[in-house]
Amino acid sequence: MKKYKITLTDSEVNYLEEITKKGKRSAIIIKNAYILLNANEGENGKKQKDADIAKILGITTRTIENIRKKFVLDGFETALYGKKSQRVYSRKVDGDVEAHLIALSCSTPPKGYARWSLRLLSNKMVELKYVDSISHETVRTVLKKRIKTVEREGMANITPK
Repeated sequence: MKKYKITLTDSEVNYLEEITKKGKRSAIIIKNAYILLNANEGENGKKQKDADIAKILGITTRTIENIRKKFVLDGFETALYGKKSQRVYSRKVDGDVEAHLIALSCSTPPKGYARWSLRLLSNKMVELKYVDSISHETVRTVLKKRIKTVEREGMANITPK
């Protein structure tokens, strides 16, 4: 016996059918829409067995059970799109550190080097005690962001003839 039963409203069924028939969506959303449509036990539902749905979609019955559970406990949106991440990311590089990094990258490189590498920049930032530690990848993202900003500002200053 099924522990969680899906009963969809007419508007939810129409929305799910629209997702499966047109537009660009991720494969997971489309799969979840098919599961919800086929597992619907309301008066407008298809009421198919989990094993049949799993066989048609090429998934396990456990996946269908998980979608049923999400629908009943968390709601329609969560069952279709999944949960949003609750993780909070802390930024290691603030505006002050970014300014020092950009200034350092514009300065002359150390003796014996033709130009600054990402690893040289990250090591020099630690050596100058601007940060406790910083990876070369973080340096790359900061400099990449700066280049995009400069390009955007440069394109804004160009006036068409």
